[in-house]
Amino acid sequence: IRGAYWLSSGLLLSAPRRTVGLVINHYSASSMDDDKPATWHRPELKETTKLKFLNSLTRQKDEFIPCNGRRVAWYSCGPTVYDAAHMGHARSFITCDILRRVLIGYFHYDVLYVMNITDVDDKIIAGARRQYLLSWYQGQFNEKRISAEKVLSDIDESVLGFEAKCASEKDAAKKNMLQGIIDVVKKCRAVGDVSEIMAAAASPLSQWLDIKHGAELTDHSIFSALSSRWEADFHQDMEALNVMVPDVLTRVSEYVPEVIGYVMRIIDNGFAYESNGSVYFDTTTFSQHPDHTYAKLVPEAFGDVDAINEGEGELTVSAAHVKEKRSRNDFALWKASKPGEPFWDSPWGKGRPGWHIECSVMASAVIGPHMDIHTGGVDLKFPHHDNEIAQAEACNQDDQWVNYFLHSGHLTIEGCKMSKSLKNFITIKEALKQNTARQLRLAFLLHSWYATLDYSQNTMSEAMQVEKTFSEFFLTIKDVIRSNDTSKPDGYLKWTSVEMQLNASFQERKEAIHVAMCDSVDTPTVLHHMRGLVTISNSYISECKALNVCLLTQIAKYLTYMLKVFGVCKESDLIGFPIEDTASSGDQALLYVEKLAEFRNEVRTIALEQKSTSILVACDKLRDETLPSLGVRLEDKAGRIVVKLVSPEELKCEIEQEQQLKEEQRKRKEQLRLLAEETRREKERKAKIPPSEMFRDETDKYSAFDKDGLPTHDAGGNPITASQLKKLKKLWQQQNDKYQKQLNNDN
Repeated sequence: IRGAYWLSSGLLLSAPRRTVGLVINHYSASSMDDDKPATWHRPELKETTKLKFLNSLTRQKDEFIPCNGRRVAWYSCGPTVYDAAHMGHARSFITCDILRRVLIGYFHYDVLYVMNITDVDDKIIAGARRQYLLSWYQGQFNEKRISAEKVLSDIDESVLGFEAKCASEKDAAKKNMLQGIIDVVKKCRAVGDVSEIMAAAASPLSQWLDIKHGAELTDHSIFSALSSRWEADFHQDMEALNVMVPDVLTRVSEYVPEVIGYVMRIIDNGFAYESNGSVYFDTTTFSQHPDHTYAKLVPEAFGDVDAINEGEGELTVSAAHVKEKRSRNDFALWKASKPGEPFWDSPWGKGRPGWHIECSVMASAVIGPHMDIHTGGVDLKFPHHDNEIAQAEACNQDDQWVNYFLHSGHLTIEGCKMSKSLKNFITIKEALKQNTARQLRLAFLLHSWYATLDYSQNTMSEAMQVEKTFSEFFLTIKDVIRSNDTSKPDGYLKWTSVEMQLNASFQERKEAIHVAMCDSVDTPTVLHHMRGLVTISNSYISECKALNVCLLTQIAKYLTYMLKVFGVCKESDLIGFPIEDTASSGDQALLYVEKLAEFRNEVRTIALEQKSTSILVACDKLRDETLPSLGVRLEDKAGRIVVKLVSPEELKCEIEQEQQLKEEQRKRKEQLRLLAEETRREKERKAKIPPSEMFRDETDKYSAFDKDGLPTHDAGGNPITASQLKKLKKLWQQQNDKYQKQLNNDN
């Protein structure tokens, strides 16, 4: 339509209505008949970057293609709940949470996320019995039903068993751990009282009691009590880490009938056999079948007896159990229960599920015979996940149960392997006392999700610095928005070449971030480009007087969006991190704070003019102590005061860090002063040495001297050469000059 322009808002700008009507009539009456039809060129479709995942099944990055359009079926291995969750768990579950949030919030898939809880397991059975028996034994001692002599005798016997276990242990790390416990018990045995010795000997004593009395326990509620307690504790930790709850949570204790039916189908298909009340998977028959391959994830681990035994559990690796198998590589699908163990009725007698079978059963029960994604820690690859795959394929008579197996990387502590069995671990609660959940998540984002992550002071320092970078940027943008009114037409500034360049950089960074997100969710690269956006924007803010607030706001909103995608931001704030536990949150409160800041600035200006030190001190106290305790930071800038609302705890940490830095700088300055003073004194001391004496103490070099103290012979009695003498005379003369100068100064 001639003379008319469409804006993005849909507003039609034109000449007066009468003219527009004429134009339209002219167009409809003549243009359709007389004018040539307009040509339109179809835009060329550019190939888009596609999401790929590092797939453990292929050991390469494969394009992600869900089985059912935008719907994604995902199963993740959950915890075995027998103790407190540790940072190894955090590594796995935060990683899964990040990937899940990315698929939902960035790539917009419809994800069904299923996670299990292992509440029936050898570790739970052994742990529950030992805790129960140790508590019972301590009660017997406290009630004086057992004498102190009997307790000490039992502890000595339990330590002997521990020493035998230590002597036979092949793993050096475990051997050192066992020996460390033995040494502590013996040291305490020599000087402590019975209660202290019993506490130190809890591990060997509880295991000794389990051997003696574990089979006598008939109250099986102790097992569910332990697992329920630690499951609740696990969920609390996940909430504290801002990990989303699963869509479906399964417990093996609730799926025993499904387990029995699943095992029966595997037997019917010829891939499992019953032996002495237990059922074992036949790895030989399965691996020899033309349609199946055993140990798809880690084929090189096939035959690793130690890994197989660890997967079977400590209660089912005895010589008697090994004899029940056709091959040492076979693993239990169903375990015959012994006295002192929980049990369910089955066609093979009273028993309980094996560890590996539960995930195959529960995933299939909820998702079906095929799934898109299966996740877990890299330590579960073999034998657990390889056995899961074999069970599912044997049951379904299919050769591909999972399309994408994603494994989170190992976690080390200050470069050392973390292991609960080695008692070398940090619980999630302990970690959260040192750093916030946001900082922990940023630390994980700074490393590839499938790579080894070292949980160390350096790692957390880097994460805290990244957090500060974003936090300061968001506070700056909020201040820019408050200082520039964009609600009026004149608030929208014309783009200059500077804004064009900033926007071009913004779009380039967004494209680079998208490419990194598609590259198996490469979060380190994503954070690199996000920080690059902050740097570019900060440069623009510092160099330009008239700021384009709209463009800066879009950049800040985009960065906030990405942090929300990763789960770094909890709330729905448009820009930046949410302000928690602050008395000065809200727009109305901010107005009062800004007025207070303006008043302080006026008072401070007058105090500077009148040189009133006490008033200046009061102004600084308001800025540095009073307001920070309420979550308010004031920054004195040229010509104006910047107000920033921050969490009081965050400000407290910043102040403490600044004070610590100042104290370190003061100490370094004092050390340099003392060093300079020592250097001056040493220089002065040397200057007081007469040149005739300067070489006489060097008996390891010289043996004879002339009347001026110059060496004539070296330590071996050989005459000093002419070239050596020339150098010595030069040194002698320099010392003589210093000596004479010092004498003059003294006089």
